[in-house]
Amino acid sequence: MSKKFVDRHIGVNRDEAKKMLADIGASSLEQLIDETIPKNIRLNEPLELPEAMTEREYSEHITELASQNKVFTSYIGMGWYDTATPAVIVRNVFENPVWYTSYTPYQAEISQGRLEALLNFQTMICDLTALPLANCSLLDEATAAAEAAQMLFGSRSREQIAKNANVLFVDEKIFDSTFAVIQTRMAGIKIHKGDYKTYTFTDKVFGAIVQYPNSEGSIEDYSEFTARAAAVGAGTAVAADLLSLCILTPPGEWGADIVFGSSQRFGIPMFFGGPSAAYMAAKDDYKRIIPGRIIGISKDAYGKTAYRMALQTREQHIKREKATSNICTAQALLATMASLYAIYHGPDGLKEIAERVHAHAGFLAEELNNLGYTQENKNFFDTLKIRLPKKTSLKVAGNGAQLQSKSSVLRQPLYRRQHR
Repeated sequence: MSKKFVDRHIGVNRDEAKKMLADIGASSLEQLIDETIPKNIRLNEPLELPEAMTEREYSEHITELASQNKVFTSYIGMGWYDTATPAVIVRNVFENPVWYTSYTPYQAEISQGRLEALLNFQTMICDLTALPLANCSLLDEATAAAEAAQMLFGSRSREQIAKNANVLFVDEKIFDSTFAVIQTRMAGIKIHKGDYKTYTFTDKVFGAIVQYPNSEGSIEDYSEFTARAAAVGAGTAVAADLLSLCILTPPGEWGADIVFGSSQRFGIPMFFGGPSAAYMAAKDDYKRIIPGRIIGISKDAYGKTAYRMALQTREQHIKREKATSNICTAQALLATMASLYAIYHGPDGLKEIAERVHAHAGFLAEELNNLGYTQENKNFFDTLKIRLPKKTSLKVAGNGAQLQSKSSVLRQPLYRRQHR
């Protein structure tokens, strides 16, 4: 039995295991396994494992493997952008187990720091979206879109339910990954995908989702669209670039009911594709059905300010049939980092970063125009839609790739590090 134990293991020792086996009437660990695990699901032959390494050998091995990776500049766009995380956040939060091992702060009395950081995240989202209610993060932008669609469906009026209003409109220039998740989650709901400018609302439509700026980088004025949606009782959810909201009119001011998106641009690395903490803000009407968790301010027994988890809507916390979501996993660490990124830079610093990103894009647009290329986005933040002249070959620097086209559209986001 001694071979079953590792000296540094923190479980039971040999004497404790011997006593436990005697108490349950098993003579050995092997007998215990035989009596508890069905033989038809057990592997009868030894695993084909490589020769064991020491910790140092393994560290050197994975370092050698990692050195073979080639690091390129990412041009994926569609919600993923290069950022710079301030060193003070990397060292004191991202690399600090007090923060990175935290999940849900169940015990408010010993989680005041984390709760305050998440409250800061909510406050930041409310300020940037101009909506009064925000949760303290969701899984990622695409699943947040599905949650928003569910919220719109769940908030239908009695008249809409009686008329079987089950149509969701999604603008054609939403991110592909976002639309894919909406399709998966909204099974049984009719989804109309099209141009928001020409779409005709009926009393069968319960909600609409648009992108701001859209997938081609264009900044659209959706105020008239949201008014048309509201006229038939349909709510509007907006997927918004959080950094762009530092200089754009917030969706809450032009009629949006729900605003969601990713907080990745607030100093969070891309991590090979995420996910990154999503955010969601909504009008007060949705406070009973908004998914996730909401941090609130209370008072302790001595009358001092104290933070608590004011709302939890996931099925692991409450009765399953009363849950508004079962995928609304929070990204507490990344939400905390995003909130501290905002605190580190302050409102003026965030605006300066957004203006610099936009300025770089504007400079590139002017230079391309001087070279004879047409920039088709009338209003843009950081993504250019460029039409190439006929019979022209354009070489695109980055990752060694070349794009050659006689007449095509190049959709190329411009990326710059977002630090002061």
